[in-house]
Amino acid sequence: MSTRRRISLAGLVVLMAGSGLMHLRKPELYTPIVPRILGHAEFLVFWSGVVQIAAGLLLLMPGSRRLGALLTIAILVGVFPANVKMALDGGQPGGGWYSGSSLMLWLRLPVQPLLVYWAWTFVSECPAGRTLAESDASR
Repeated sequence: MSTRRRISLAGLVVLMAGSGLMHLRKPELYTPIVPRILGHAEFLVFWSGVVQIAAGLLLLMPGSRRLGALLTIAILVGVFPANVKMALDGGQPGGGWYSGSSLMLWLRLPVQPLLVYWAWTFVSECPAGRTLAESDASR
């Protein structure tokens, strides 16, 4: 794997695991954006954090990288309604320059498909049943 790909992978790992840790450390930032129809905001925020950390860890290991990338994609798609809700609500009081800004939250929405694509590059790079090292060796 090239240095550039390793840096890209590290960035995705940090994004997923870091976001998951924030869900666990500061759940009060996330519970208000859980769509009411889903209910159980605390439960969903906790477990989404755990799953995000798991996705980051799976991305680290070549044998589970494909699964980690697919899980990352599922998470990004799954949290999109919460991101829309946060933008519709105009941000979070006390959310600072980013989550307190309606403009920043609306600008974030088109970034989500780019994040999905970023994760997808690690799915397609590693064929099913083969580790990334095996894929690299065959090139």
